[in-house]
Amino acid sequence: MTLIHLGPWDLALASILVLLLAAMSWRLRLGIERRVLIAAARSTVQLMLVGLVLKVLFAQTSLPLIALMALVMLSAAGLEVMQRQKRRYRGPWGYGIGAFSMFLSSFTVTLLALTVIIGVDPWYQPQYLIPLLGMLLGNTMSGVAIALDSLTRQAWESRGRIEARLLAGGTWEEAIADIRREALRAGLIPIVNAMGTAGLVSLPGMMTGQILAGSPPLEAAKYQLLIMFLIASGTGLGSVAAVWIGSRRLFDERQRLRLDRLV
Repeated sequence: MTLIHLGPWDLALASILVLLLAAMSWRLRLGIERRVLIAAARSTVQLMLVGLVLKVLFAQTSLPLIALMALVMLSAAGLEVMQRQKRRYRGPWGYGIGAFSMFLSSFTVTLLALTVIIGVDPWYQPQYLIPLLGMLLGNTMSGVAIALDSLTRQAWESRGRIEARLLAGGTWEEAIADIRREALRAGLIPIVNAMGTAGLVSLPGMMTGQILAGSPPLEAAKYQLLIMFLIASGTGLGSVAAVWIGSRRLFDERQRLRLDRLV
């Protein structure tokens, strides 16, 4: 199958649909037309820049350059997690919890996939490393953000119940156990739903892209399964790490609830 290349005019035609969406938002007074246009412009600039950077990386396979790009991706994901929280942690904790959790989960799962499952040699080939890490970071970011937002929001709303449990002699882990479970459940629901409907309701992005690029459908399906399993494990590991660190941060060394550590 021949790959059909897209030209500027093809993308311009597709962008008209986004302009129609912004116009509809303005007509219905939804108030998001500016955000739609800014998001479309950002995605255009960011994806074009990434395409140029990847072209250079694919030609050189330089580990320092690849590490730099991975660090930039992680930094951007950490900022996005922090901004998605209604009540975030004060100081560097607001950024550090999400960034560390994603580093622990996404980088670990990506390294495992490249060295053990796919068997890439060398393991840092950008053709495999960057797309795989990007998909893991993007999905883990959503799970971690939802889990942390649920944790801090419920802790704020249930502070009376938490303090009552502490006064009754419970530990900080017992006082917040049900909230931690709900936060983890909230963080995992999106990827669980995505796996449950894959192939039945929708064709996931990677599989669709490979089919459009000319790959055999069955081979595309196998790669998509691999990616979804990796994303599920990465999201789970990242959410558990974020919720555990975040819930511990809500209490001091004397096991007192410290909601003043939230903004």
